[in-house]
Amino acid sequence: MDFLMSGLAACGACLFTNPLEVVKTRMQLQGELQAPGSYQRHYRNVFHAFITIGKVDGLAALQKGLAPALLYQFLMNGIRLGTYGLAEAKGYLHSAEGTHSPIRSAAAGALAGVLGAYLGSPIYMVKTHLQAQAASEIAVGHQYKHQIFPPQSWKVALAAAMVSGIVVVLAMTPFDVVSTRLYNQPTDTQGKGLMYRGVLDALLQTARTEGIFGMYKGIGASYFRLGPHTILSLFFWDQLRFLYNTYTK
Repeated sequence: MDFLMSGLAACGACLFTNPLEVVKTRMQLQGELQAPGSYQRHYRNVFHAFITIGKVDGLAALQKGLAPALLYQFLMNGIRLGTYGLAEAKGYLHSAEGTHSPIRSAAAGALAGVLGAYLGSPIYMVKTHLQAQAASEIAVGHQYKHQIFPPQSWKVALAAAMVSGIVVVLAMTPFDVVSTRLYNQPTDTQGKGLMYRGVLDALLQTARTEGIFGMYKGIGASYFRLGPHTILSLFFWDQLRFLYNTYTK
């Protein structure tokens, strides 16, 4: 559970910080191996870079490389924080006397960080290539021409559904948990619930008794259901409309 929760938390943050990552990448590549003053500065500072990218490449360009960035964050932070949490849960961070060991904690943290960075490095490379892609008038660094999916591919819709699903499950899972429990609670002879008085009461009781993680039970199943469910619903809807229009004319 630590792997999943830490990975999803990092992905949620990535949705908001990825534009800064795009700006950082462009500014770091600007003037690569060129003496100061010998090249054109497309990006003068962070704010100017935001405006320039949005104006020339379009606002969507500020989220370039989002798919590999999300995968990188999920993998790296899931492994890093999850491994450390596992070591803590198994008692590896304590000495033989049962006291907390700073040396073991530092070693576990370093090992988890190295493992996460090593496994995430290839994805980070792809992310960097995509974030560096720009219109010729503001391009910096080498321009790779990666294309993850062919145009009009069903994979584009699936990827978009899986990415947007992160935000959806983070926002909706607590209410989904409460909905399930409200429907499943025992009732008296008048049909009134015996455990919860309503949505707010169920939220408060769950948070108070089970903590924040209790609000996110089943989040993994919710996430991996959402993407396929969305794309299949849209696919079948489109096909049914096509068949209806074909045979009713």
